[in-house]
Amino acid sequence: MGETVLVTGGSGFVAAWCIVGLLQKGHAVRTTIRSPAKEAGVRQAVERGGVSTERLEFAIADLTKDDGWDAAMQGVSHVLHVASPLGDNGTSADRDAFVAPARDGTLRVLGAATKAGVKRVVMTSAAATARVPIGSDKVADESVWSDPDDPRFDAYRRSKILAERAAWDFMANRATEFTTILPGAVFGPILSKDQMGSTRVIQAMLRGRPPALARLAFWIVDVRDLADLHIRAMTAPEAANQRFLAVGDLMWMPEVAATLRARLGGKAGKVPVRRLPDFLVKIMALFQPPLRMLVAEVGRRNAVSSEKARRLLGFAPRPAEETVVACAESLIAFGVAG
Repeated sequence: MGETVLVTGGSGFVAAWCIVGLLQKGHAVRTTIRSPAKEAGVRQAVERGGVSTERLEFAIADLTKDDGWDAAMQGVSHVLHVASPLGDNGTSADRDAFVAPARDGTLRVLGAATKAGVKRVVMTSAAATARVPIGSDKVADESVWSDPDDPRFDAYRRSKILAERAAWDFMANRATEFTTILPGAVFGPILSKDQMGSTRVIQAMLRGRPPALARLAFWIVDVRDLADLHIRAMTAPEAANQRFLAVGDLMWMPEVAATLRARLGGKAGKVPVRRLPDFLVKIMALFQPPLRMLVAEVGRRNAVSSEKARRLLGFAPRPAEETVVACAESLIAFGVAG
């Protein structure tokens, strides 16, 4: 197609794979970074994905500031809004701590995009924004909106819910089309040790942490499949003004650990083998506040459907076992697993 696509947050885990995919398909790409010092690292990461960065350019823009966004949108046909202003470790005891930066950053991007006449914006949200209440037997799909006041949501997830809601309200009746992608746990190969994202879960296992594993379930999506879905959603007519859950297989935390030990042999020698009984998690949560939000999820298999993305966009996620092994192998190759 050859059109210029803006990808926000080019130094991020998902954004780097989106850039790789877009360049492979012949698009010119502009990506935002917070400072010029990040450009070299982004170029190196993208080149590790197997593409030339000749058609990649950079714009300086920060989600927490107004400056730079109008310039970043000039000549752009589509936007993949992947960046988050929260960083990789968005944790806080204050459940409202991240609401304003997440919401305001999103609205800055959308405001500049609509002003510039961009055709469509695809925004990365989270599967947590479509989670059914505890006790419900309903399968989570795109019609579900999570309750941001549900106490099981931490500050980060609460901010994602409210940011996506604000985005849909802002984009109502705009000429620019809007689509949101709601990924589960994003694993897969990293392209830089500075782009860890959610792969820190696998990194921790390779380092032997936690020493005993709780019975927690992950709906896993490979970062490469997630990037591909963003690009499909960018141009498919059927994707206009729609939400899409992006999940593949479900794996329990002990299953992930067992897969790593079986497939990686001695390289996974520190991966925990012990399991943490459900009742013990509940007892520990009484004394360790960070565990309290996990109590309701222990042993729970939240039913989630990505049927809509599969049917309308041809989403075909690879097996979760392949994803977690590829993730671990890349962490080992970058020397950040030990």
